Amino acid sequence: MKSADVVIIGGGVIGSSIAYHLAARHISVLLFEKDTPAAGSSGGCDGAVLLQSKKHGMHLKMAVASTKLFGELNEQLPVPIEFERNGSMVVIEHEAEFAPMQAFVSQQRQHGVTVSLLDVREARELVPALSEAIAGATFSPDDGKINPIRLNLAFIRGAKERGAQVKVGEYVKHINVKAGRVRGVTTSRGIYSCSVVVNAAGVMAPEIGRMVNIDVPIKPRRGQILVTEAVEPLARCCILSAGYIAAKFDPEIARQSGHGVSIDQTAKGNILIGSTREFVGYNRQTSFDKLIKIANRARQIIPRLESLDVIRSFAGLRPYTPDGMPILGNVDSIEGFIMAAGHEGDGIALSPITGELISQLISGEVPSISLEPFSISRFRES
Repeated sequence: MKSADVVIIGGGVIGSSIAYHLAARHISVLLFEKDTPAAGSSGGCDGAVLLQSKKHGMHLKMAVASTKLFGELNEQLPVPIEFERNGSMVVIEHEAEFAPMQAFVSQQRQHGVTVSLLDVREARELVPALSEAIAGATFSPDDGKINPIRLNLAFIRGAKERGAQVKVGEYVKHINVKAGRVRGVTTSRGIYSCSVVVNAAGVMAPEIGRMVNIDVPIKPRRGQILVTEAVEPLARCCILSAGYIAAKFDPEIARQSGHGVSIDQTAKGNILIGSTREFVGYNRQTSFDKLIKIANRARQIIPRLESLDVIRSFAGLRPYTPDGMPILGNVDSIEGFIMAAGHEGDGIALSPITGELISQLISGEVPSISLEPFSISRFRES
């Protein structure tokens, strides 16, 4: 029987970040990934690291703290993660959206986000490729982007360099619990003892929860993305439509503009265009009709996109929760069982702070941000 202080289930950016931060505290870690790192949600997304798209409150507080950590990780991690703080823009396509977005900007400013409201001329000075037909935009210099696959691999390598063990192609079949506390796990290859198990399995977190008779209210939400050929710079920052913000938390904007799109250009010049928000189970296939809708919306914002070749498309599954907030921290009914899943589309952006907070919790430190609002107990019926 092998042993470790902590077993982490899931080798995406959340699980690998936790492993990296625990190993830095000299806590022995075993991380199990049934496929390969970045094979799931962490490799099926864009790399936006945004503040202005976050709802004010604990979610925004987490995002601010996480963005600060990215600056440090950019220097510390053993693999270049291509972190760049180049800002983000929310395009206002219709005059009717202007008032709601004005209120949105005011609200974000009150909560510490540097964001400004731009008219058409100012927006096109920043991004000349924008359509002349837009009504305006917001811009935040605080936002940025990252290469999500490199980030995942960097956390994995960094964790291993600090002493963590990473088991790829090995999956947990059973969590051993005795007298209400975690004792270890049984995997596809052996038995391991531990005192803590972290459920960082993303969209598969409910399956892990069932091993200890816990109902984890997470379900997969598919997002489809188009990738164009590499071209000269068209978008100096990540671009969202106001409908993208609406799809997250503002029904008034949604009524005006639908679910919106996101447009982001990689360091190599390819443009990522997304994304859908679909409940289709664990189906990761792309659908032609949805991709056409995304493309049509995007070319209304940047007309130049119409002449570009699409070289591929892909889909990822976001771990959705009913209130849009991740599930983090202890599970009261089982000592040593910790949740770290349900970030939906914010897993990349929130991975540094999640790793930091969960490692603080496990090491006996007081988490720098309270985990109480993220407890799974919030979903229990009163």
